[in-house]
Amino acid sequence: MSEPRKSFTEQIETTGAQLVGQVKRLVEEGNARTIRIKEPDGDVVLEINLTVGAVAGGALALAAPWLAVIGAIAALAKRVSIEVVHTAEPEPVPAAEPVPVAKTEPPQADAA
Repeated sequence: MSEPRKSFTEQIETTGAQLVGQVKRLVEEGNARTIRIKEPDGDVVLEINLTVGAVAGGALALAAPWLAVIGAIAALAKRVSIEVVHTAEPEPVPAAEPVPVAKTEPPQADAA
């Protein structure tokens, strides 16, 4: 059974002109699970759920239709906030050290 992935949220303040570039960069990084674009008052304008574990190029292709919507938001907004929910890779569990096994000789029968 796989261990649930941990997540953390990042808040990025940006201008409308930089919005599309920021979203492209976040999608290409590949560890963003959800991207929310918010107005300065906190209202969510757009929420994009991304496929976890998608290949960067594939994820960008999946997000391509949203880029047109984001471009329209960027044209209307002076300042926006991007809230990103990232998926952190589970920390690897260190391998256990092998335990040496002592070799024992089978008991020998007495030769009498």
